[in-house]
Amino acid sequence: MNKAILNNDIQEFINNNLNSDVTSLLLKGTSFASIETKDIIEQIEAKKRCEKKLPTWFNCNYIYYPNKLNIEQTSSEITAEYKSNLISGESLIDLTGGFGVDCYYFSKTFKTVEHCEINKELSLIVNHNYKQLQVKSITTHSNDGISHLKTSNKHYDWIYIDPSRRHDSKGKVFFLNDCLPNVPLHLELLFKHSKNILIKTSPLLDFSIGINELKHVKTIHVIAINNEVKELLWVLQNGFDEEITIETVNIKKTDNETFNFSFETEKALESKYEEPLTYLYEPNSAILKSGGFHSITNTLEVFKLHKHSHLYTSKRLIDFPGRSFKIEATQVYNKKTFKKLGITKANITTRNFPETVEQLRKKLNIKDGGDTFLFFTTDLNDTKIVILASKVDKP
Repeated sequence: MNKAILNNDIQEFINNNLNSDVTSLLLKGTSFASIETKDIIEQIEAKKRCEKKLPTWFNCNYIYYPNKLNIEQTSSEITAEYKSNLISGESLIDLTGGFGVDCYYFSKTFKTVEHCEINKELSLIVNHNYKQLQVKSITTHSNDGISHLKTSNKHYDWIYIDPSRRHDSKGKVFFLNDCLPNVPLHLELLFKHSKNILIKTSPLLDFSIGINELKHVKTIHVIAINNEVKELLWVLQNGFDEEITIETVNIKKTDNETFNFSFETEKALESKYEEPLTYLYEPNSAILKSGGFHSITNTLEVFKLHKHSHLYTSKRLIDFPGRSFKIEATQVYNKKTFKKLGITKANITTRNFPETVEQLRKKLNIKDGGDTFLFFTTDLNDTKIVILASKVDKP
């Protein structure tokens, strides 16, 4: 950690060049004797990435930034705040602290928070930044979180852990025991120090695989932001052996879409099916990841179009967790009959359909955009159909 980066003149240069071409800056160089140009460029690139993802850090003076990879891997403030509202208590320890965003928000719902980070340089950076952010309830430890627990007698209300995938597991099926730290291997140690564990994983982790690797899973949270799934959260409670709850949320600018169901009950349910009625619904990405497709028709007043189509319909407009449409027309898919509709511009979606969006655009000569929505899918009779629809607001 080169503290010269925090000098007023260098900080001013960084702030004045956030939108500059970094390649030109690197070639041109700088006149600062106390620091190399590439280190300044690294600060510029990392800070720029924080403008939307971490506005609290971006807007605070004299923040020291790690390399941009650390910024890419860290939680956004939106997901960190969401996590902090799920749990609370007296004490929490984060075994894989990273840039410290999650700990910052946990400090708002816990009296004391401990941040463990094996990278000593990053630990120093986080400790400095907490002082700039005027956070006093977080203690930083510059060591491996698992090793820290092994030498500790403390008991915490919650343990938080964000395991990272090993490089040599790239391309393979995602297993938790391929990650660092290996959570399944250390579960006994973790439960020795807390009754409650919160694990963050990539959306790539399959529910069944995670449940088989872990013990006492109570809840799995699927978090999406603006219809893009960002992370899974696994809540473990020592001794818990009841039904696992899946909680999905799609965090949007104006509101949050939520849908919850039981993992075990979902497997025993059957969907209710119907041909396209008056309204059409497309589940948000959090629900699509969760797999709660049968629970939707058993919870909401909707019908599924086909077992594998993941589109829903109803006679009456309902508040559905996803996009809602008014069906203008439905017809069996046929290139000749479709051409008679005279549609040259539309938003196309395919669900359980043999052709891709790109193939359909080329084949039917349809440009992207406009207010018309076309859904190419399969109905309950295994017939390939196209649904012409217009978007509607929720009731």
